[in-house]
Amino acid sequence: MTEKEIPSGHPLVLRLHETLTNCSKIFAETGDISKSVADVVEFLNSILDDVVSNPEDQSFKENTVLVLTELNLFISSPSLDETVLDALSFVLPEVVAQFASVSDMCREMVESIINHIVSTSNPRDMLAILCEALDSHCKVFQEPVYFTPLLSGLARVFLCIKRRKFEQIKVALPVILNVLKSVTAEYGNERDGYFDELFARVLNIATSMQEVSEKMEAKEKEKLKALLGLFVLEMMAISHILAGVDLNCISLVVQLSRFFPSCGLSYIGLVTGSVLENVTSLICGEDDDDYMKSFPLIKQGASISVICAHMSDEVETAVKEDLSVVKHQLQCSRIKRWQAVGMLKYLLLSADQSWEVKNHAIEFLLSIFNGKVSEACDEVEECSFYTPSLLAALQAIQKVIIFTSGALIRNKAFSAFKMVLADIPSCQRFDIIKALIILNTNTPSMIGLLLGLVKDMVYEDYQLGREAENTAPLKVPFWSSNVLELLELVLRPPKGGPPSLPEQNDAVSAALTVYRFLLMISSKEEKSYTEVLSESSLRKVYSEWLLPLRTLVSGMVEESKEGSSQLEVEINCSFLPVMSNLYPCIELVEEKLRNLGSL
Repeated sequence: MTEKEIPSGHPLVLRLHETLTNCSKIFAETGDISKSVADVVEFLNSILDDVVSNPEDQSFKENTVLVLTELNLFISSPSLDETVLDALSFVLPEVVAQFASVSDMCREMVESIINHIVSTSNPRDMLAILCEALDSHCKVFQEPVYFTPLLSGLARVFLCIKRRKFEQIKVALPVILNVLKSVTAEYGNERDGYFDELFARVLNIATSMQEVSEKMEAKEKEKLKALLGLFVLEMMAISHILAGVDLNCISLVVQLSRFFPSCGLSYIGLVTGSVLENVTSLICGEDDDDYMKSFPLIKQGASISVICAHMSDEVETAVKEDLSVVKHQLQCSRIKRWQAVGMLKYLLLSADQSWEVKNHAIEFLLSIFNGKVSEACDEVEECSFYTPSLLAALQAIQKVIIFTSGALIRNKAFSAFKMVLADIPSCQRFDIIKALIILNTNTPSMIGLLLGLVKDMVYEDYQLGREAENTAPLKVPFWSSNVLELLELVLRPPKGGPPSLPEQNDAVSAALTVYRFLLMISSKEEKSYTEVLSESSLRKVYSEWLLPLRTLVSGMVEESKEGSSQLEVEINCSFLPVMSNLYPCIELVEEKLRNLGSL
């Protein structure tokens, strides 16, 4: 709407014009216009209240356009005193941004007003004003439309900053990210065109940061580009929380990924996390770790950027890197594989990321373990350093196994779980499995799967021992001498007494299966399984594991007979896997003890 099209006689336009003119008049007379500026704000708020109270009345929306147009003309007037404009500039962005939701025409006028204010004001002042407005709106509004004009203004302000550019931009980024997270938390994966526009404005901010960095001196340029890298990674994670995986999201990832080369972010550095340590150190130094609390999702973002390249050639092309080369590097280095596993756990543990993204992350893990190169070097010491991270990563994969509703992704996740576990040296592997069993006391089915893996490892040691028989003395297999400790966690829990049944049926059945297997192979290689077959071990297992368990199972089966026939059938069926292993174990142990003259 042009100036000639404005019905200057409209009562609201006249009132606003009078209020604004009064600002200039009072300033000329007294030099103090705080009261007049407050009157302008009060008038604008009254207009907003009217349109909000009558959302279906088109006349109120039309009146709002007239008022905003008049306001824009007034602040754009060459004759307006600079001090008056400065006074209005301190309050108008926060007030007028609220009109952006009224209509598309109102939003255009709001952006025009804010852009003009930005172009005529001190950049440092405008940075503080716009950040304060964004922060204030976050406490009241969640709709993207309220924030887009302010974000557009910030992108322009960044380009206008003359001094201490890194420091000023650094202060603004947490505010911007807070807006994105606030909107995402409110709307989840429900989105419309305004969400896309919101992210487009944030991309403009990233572009402004890149342009500013190109004009800075070497050290400051490096720091600002590092800050841009963190900002892009955080946006990467937020965008996936909001959009999941679709064409629009991949398009956004492509745009974000184009910043990687200039920020010094490589796929190998992202997937191993090494580049994040360097970037964080560069930005925060030693005394500003609290600042990183504003970037809690960068590790998710780093993982997502690599997983998206695994999903889409378009993303890989944007970074100008060959992901197959990165995968080969991971396949050739156990340490780098462990680092990658540790990074991907942040994505897999996130309750906000979609199952589709997690499925692609599992596929990426499978791709780097399927083609891994054997390493003969001793990495036990290095593994000790990575053990806590590997344990957490296995727990993350475990959550996918337990909670996904898709059989295909569950099977893939279990395959990845086994591959990660097998990549760990046996000593640390034992400690990790023990920790997982202790942590899974409420998930007996998972304990059952873990003990199934233990059984496979016992068999592998057994086979290795047999192969070495003709060339060297047969050594006591590591797993067989320690596996009793794992079985005791299930069959005689640390809290005391027999295990809780039928809740722990899966775990107990698996533990008995492993023990029965140990007894069977020990009969063939008695010299190699002295601990399993020792009298003290057999007596302990018999008196502390098997007999209390038999008493418990027998008692519960007898109790079921007092109920309905259906209950009896259900109880017997539920205990069948336990009993089918319990009684053979008892028979085998009794036979061993009789042979030793102890029974």
